[in-house]
Amino acid sequence: MNIEEPVGAGLTRVWQVSDVIADTHTEYQHVVIGKTAQGVSLFCDNERQSTEDSQLVYHEALLVPALLLAAWVDRVLVVGSSEGVVSQISVAAGASVVDHVDIDTQAVKLCAQHLPYGYTTDELAQAERGEGPIRVHYTDGWEFIRTATEKYDIVLVDLPDEQDGTDAQHNRLYGTEFLQLCKGLLAPGGVVAYQGGCPTLWRNSTLVKCWRRFEDTFTTPVYFGSDEHEWAFFFGAEDLLAGSSIGTVLESPLETMVARLETLPYRPETIDALTLRGSTVPPISLRR
Repeated sequence: MNIEEPVGAGLTRVWQVSDVIADTHTEYQHVVIGKTAQGVSLFCDNERQSTEDSQLVYHEALLVPALLLAAWVDRVLVVGSSEGVVSQISVAAGASVVDHVDIDTQAVKLCAQHLPYGYTTDELAQAERGEGPIRVHYTDGWEFIRTATEKYDIVLVDLPDEQDGTDAQHNRLYGTEFLQLCKGLLAPGGVVAYQGGCPTLWRNSTLVKCWRRFEDTFTTPVYFGSDEHEWAFFFGAEDLLAGSSIGTVLESPLETMVARLETLPYRPETIDALTLRGSTVPPISLRR
C-alpha cells in the first residue's frame, strides 16, 4: 500500500509500505504500522510518527536537551509519545518515576506489539500495573495535567504536529493555557519539553506560533533543531533561587547542556557537544 502524507500546502509525499503489519481505526485516529524503506514505521492519520531507522534521532532530540537543562532528573511526565522510547530513556537517565499519559490505549498497545523499539508487550503490561518506575495512564493529557498535584522535573509533550485550520483534538494541547498548566507542574529547576514543529520555510507556521508561546511563557526558552531530522524542539526553563549552584541554566543554557553532557547517566547516540552547539540557534524566522 502507499500512504500519502501531507507535508505542506499543496504538497504530499508518498510512503511505500511493503508489508502492512497493522491497519486499524482506533477511537481517536487511523493507525498503520508497516515496513518501509526506513524499517518498521508508525503512521497516524497518514502522518509518519516514527520509523525504525530514525526514531532514536527524533526521541533523543526531544528529550536529551531537557535532561541536560533540568536541575534534577527524578520525576518525568510524558504526554503522548505512544512508542514509549522517551519513557525508557528517562529511566536510563536516572528517573525513578515516569508517568506516561496517552489518550489512545489501542495505539499504545499496537506500538508495543509491533514496533521493534519502545515498549515490549511485557514492559507495557508492567507499566500499566504501575510496577516499576514507569506508570502508564490511559487518559486525556489535558485532564491529567489540570488535576495533577505532583511536581515533575521534566514535563514532556510529544504529539502530532499542530494543525492549522482544523479542529484536531490535540491542537488544544499546543495552546498557551495548556503550556502554562505544564509549567505549573514543574519542580524548582524543572523544564517543559515540546515537539515544536518543522523549521522548513514552507511549513513552519505552527512552529512559529509554538515558539512565540514559549517566549511568552518561560524566562528561558531554548531551541533545538535536529540536524538529522525534519523537526525542531522547544524547552522552557525558569529561574532558580539566587545563588543556587545550579542556577547557571538561565545565564547560559548552551554551556550548561554541554557541561552536563559529560556526566549524564544516559549516553546519547545521536547528540554530542558539537551537535548541541550547532542545533540551538533558532532560524531567523523565529528570531525576527
